[in-house]
Order: sequence, then C-alpha cells, then structure tokens
Amino acid sequence: MVTEVGSGLDGKCPKMRRILSDLSASVVVVEHRGRLARFGVEHLEAALSAQGRRIVVTDRGKAEDDLVGAMIEVLPSMCARLFGRRGAGNRAMWAVTATGQSEGL
Repeated sequence: MVTEVGSGLDGKCPKMRRILSDLSASVVVVEHRGRLARFGVEHLEAALSAQGRRIVVTDRGKAEDDLVGAMIEVLPSMCARLFGRRGAGNRAMWAVTATGQSEGL
C-alpha cells in the first residue's frame, strides 16, 4: 500500500507515478476523483482498464462536486467567448464605441 497526499493540480506526485507504472498494482484507490488528476481521469481509467486494472473512488461526491463539475464544463466555452476570435472582435468594437469613433466602421 502506498499513500500520498496531493491536490492533483501539478502532476508532480512521484508515488502516484510509481503506482501507475507498477503493473502489479491492480487497483488504485483514491478518495476523490479530483485528487487523482484534475483533468483526464477518464483517460487514466481507460488506460488502466486496458491493462486489466481499475480505479476505485471511495467518496463518490456530493452536490457541491456536481456544481463544480458543471462549472468546469462551462468555463472553456465562456473563456472562448470572451478571449477567442469572436471575443477579440467584440472587445475591439467596444473599444471603438467607447472612444466615440464608431463612424465609418
């Protein structure tokens, strides 16, 4: 048994890397999915499953986790809208309008 405390944010978990590379570890037990990896847990599950291994999550989550998950799913589209190509055009138009030079556009 190996125990490691970490947030899953930076990926610098040497014990977790050792567990994932050790094929004799058939079951990886974590308290929360977000502690294993902030993103891509499904990919880890698929890779381990292909090797005949599995991930067991002891705390399946609460309503707060569902809200956090929903926010994480929505954030990329919100960021794309704000900072993507369309957002850049909108920001430029807002800047021109704010300066009062919108004539001739």
